[in-house]
Amino acid sequence: MASEVEYESILCVKPDVIVYRIPPRASNRGYRAADWKLDTPDWTGRLRITAKGKVAYIKLEDKVSGELFAQAPVNEYPGIAVETVSDSSRYFVLRIQDDNGRSAFIGVGFGDRGDSFDFNVALQDHFKWVKQENEIKSSQAADSGPKLDLGFKEGQTITLNIGQGKKRDKPRPQSSGGLGLLPPPPGGKIAPPPSSNHNTVQPSGGAQTECLLELDSSNSNTVVQSNPSSDLWGDFSSSAR
Repeated sequence: MASEVEYESILCVKPDVIVYRIPPRASNRGYRAADWKLDTPDWTGRLRITAKGKVAYIKLEDKVSGELFAQAPVNEYPGIAVETVSDSSRYFVLRIQDDNGRSAFIGVGFGDRGDSFDFNVALQDHFKWVKQENEIKSSQAADSGPKLDLGFKEGQTITLNIGQGKKRDKPRPQSSGGLGLLPPPPGGKIAPPPSSNHNTVQPSGGAQTECLLELDSSNSNTVVQSNPSSDLWGDFSSSAR
């Protein structure tokens, strides 16, 4: 299968760009545009950003003839191919390369802040698209792998053994009353309930005669023990009989 043909597309065009020769970076603190000779640029022309596949190209061309002055291939952004300066948003550092693979670092700047914003956004949008393309290809590669087949083959059956659950014991009915009857003790006899009518035995004494008379009127079954030595108790027992 023949490889797909990659076409070059134009991402951004800026008619005015300024190029500077910059001194080597002395430390890791980054580039500063104030260190350049901003009043005496080394070259002026136009800038075009193109894309071919996943690689973007920053091309510096002559305004009139369109002749290529230098170009910087960009494989990622932000990265070493395009760096910002620490003291301005209108200036950048490009790593340009020739056909032999030799590279050098130059400074580029824009007179209008809007041009530098468009330059930055064009690179960001391109590599955002590259990231999405890589994610789509990764998901497609994962989906194209062997899938687990859980379907039944022809003539294949399955048997289910459904066992009966244990029977639950029925709850015993409770009596309507609050307290249940206790079983009788083993080998014993049930005592009869106490009688509602008790025989009252009253001790003898002359001081409690009036109380005995009141008890006799309320309960005719009351038996009063009398003292035979007292005539008053003898009259009371004769009348009771």
